Amino acid sequence: MQLLRVSILQASIFWEDRDANLLHFAKKLKRLKGKTDLAILPETFSTGFSMNVSTLADTMDGKTISTLKSWAKAFDFAIAGSFIAKVGDEYFNRGFFITPTGDCHTVDKRHLFRMGKEDNFYTPGNSREIIHYKGWNIRLLVCYDLRFPVWSRNTDNAYDLLIYVANWPDTRSTVWKTLLPARAIENMTFVCGVNRVGIDGNNFNHSGDSVIYSPKGEKLLRIPAYKETTRTYTLNKEESDKLRNKFPVWKDADSFSLL
Repeated sequence: MQLLRVSILQASIFWEDRDANLLHFAKKLKRLKGKTDLAILPETFSTGFSMNVSTLADTMDGKTISTLKSWAKAFDFAIAGSFIAKVGDEYFNRGFFITPTGDCHTVDKRHLFRMGKEDNFYTPGNSREIIHYKGWNIRLLVCYDLRFPVWSRNTDNAYDLLIYVANWPDTRSTVWKTLLPARAIENMTFVCGVNRVGIDGNNFNHSGDSVIYSPKGEKLLRIPAYKETTRTYTLNKEESDKLRNKFPVWKDADSFSLL
């Protein structure tokens, strides 16, 4: 039986204050030691969803990633989320998945939110890496990527868990609540959506509504809206394996190439 304890950290984010956020999340993560296998933070957890990239971006050998690696090792669980990354002269909304052994997987946000002018400051990603962790195959995507099902296409059951980290405003919460179970059903996979709460520096409020869905689209865990809290749920890979064998919709999927 392949079980995975997944913890959702639905939290507020201090606007453009890396040090305050690192302290904020360190306290939350420390409480999970011995209680989880994977802790998931919201999108741009260390700064908020800011376009002030030249000031806020961090390199891969900077404070953000080094701190995450130290947390993963000390608390003995993997940590996922996203941060503002700088590589050369380019900036990325970079998803990360860091294991207790120090492995660091990164996946950059593919679809940049043009209504917030994200595409004016960031470079889109093109990696579709599958992360292997504790017998699970995991796909990590970032916020606006949720609206584009082709990018999350689970060809031949390549992954077992799909994660979305987000700063999704409450004015569009119906979309969040609708598309997450749709991604679970169409990909026959567990889906975990982790969203922030609180008002950001652009005066957008966030309801959170963080959730985990089964491969059937059943709601397994939901954190109450607007509440800053942490919840853990244990996923059982056998559930998705049995469904895929009993009801093999995936065998009739259309074949096409994305890149």
